[in-house]
Amino acid sequence: MAITDTAAYAHLTDEDVAALGYELDAIRAEIEESLGARDAAYIRRTIGFQRALEIAARLILAATRSRAGWLTGVAALATAKSIENMEIGHNVTHGQWDWMNDPEIHSNTWEWDMVAVSAQWRYSHNYRHHVFNNIVGVDDDLGFGVIRVTRDQPWKPEHLVQPLRNILLAVIFEWGIALHGVHSERDRAEGDAAQISRERKTLSTKIFRQVLKDYVVLPALGGRRWRRVLAGNAAANLARNLWAYVVIFCGHFPDGAEKFTEEVLQDETRGEWYLRQILGTANFRAGRVLAFLSGNLCYQIEHHCFPDLPSNRYAQIADRVRAICDKYDVPYTTGSLPGQYLLTLRTIYKLALPNRFLTATSDDAPETASEKKIRREPIPVR
Repeated sequence: MAITDTAAYAHLTDEDVAALGYELDAIRAEIEESLGARDAAYIRRTIGFQRALEIAARLILAATRSRAGWLTGVAALATAKSIENMEIGHNVTHGQWDWMNDPEIHSNTWEWDMVAVSAQWRYSHNYRHHVFNNIVGVDDDLGFGVIRVTRDQPWKPEHLVQPLRNILLAVIFEWGIALHGVHSERDRAEGDAAQISRERKTLSTKIFRQVLKDYVVLPALGGRRWRRVLAGNAAANLARNLWAYVVIFCGHFPDGAEKFTEEVLQDETRGEWYLRQILGTANFRAGRVLAFLSGNLCYQIEHHCFPDLPSNRYAQIADRVRAICDKYDVPYTTGSLPGQYLLTLRTIYKLALPNRFLTATSDDAPETASEKKIRREPIPVR
């Protein structure tokens, strides 16, 4: 099975794990102490840039008559939507900018520009996913309930079509996030029919407003060119969905992003929680522009260790986190974006098949491992 003892997997003593936790806590404390005007200016400048880019893109879509102009407008709008979705919406809703006490840029008030409801996402993502990262049967984001990403998940005949499910999820990623959020709220309600009904109504209202804006109101403002605006909005939403999907999958499902059993939660210490976040996530290499467009989620390891620290600090934090990993001989998984995505695709296609067609086990497979592999204990074939 997957990792049941994070310290044993990493060859660390209890004292080592505690020391690792103290060093990461020190990074957090230092960054929190240094937050100030430059950071506030960064997020306000980012929001201003995103809004200006979106307005320019919509004007181009409405005014242009050429195909090149339409493609330019779509590219600009897709970029603006990606920035709003990832560098702004995702990170603001994580509470990264709550320290500013700005009522507009706050996790409790920000509503992002897609069909998912921010409040529902905060529970499904900030709590269910980040606290229980990659724990089989607990983390709802582990395959999002439709894709098998570890041999610890029992194979079902429906997994045969998961390569097609993967494509569909990529295309409709914002809708998948929306449904994922309301399903988590349903579990949270624990059978409270009235609460479940309220959450479904909240999602339905958000969907109605979003669809009305993107596919009725804004195209209507384009006048005789409404078809071009409508097609441009749809194309930009598709591009944003595909990009968000790639970034998220590359941070969680390539080789080296390990999976865990529920046993790791028993008396889990702060240091063990940090260690699980490091072992359960993966980075990809990116320059400043690619990092910005990905919401700085190219630093997924740092994001999982410090999900509520401002994203503009992740590049600064990354060198120190990697140095700590080197010090304690803890794997720090990273690679190129295409490489990480190809590894993810390999896992998705491979695990569409039953285990009897696979050559490794959940203890020593490339996409997952356990402390048995590290200890070189005999691994039973099952």
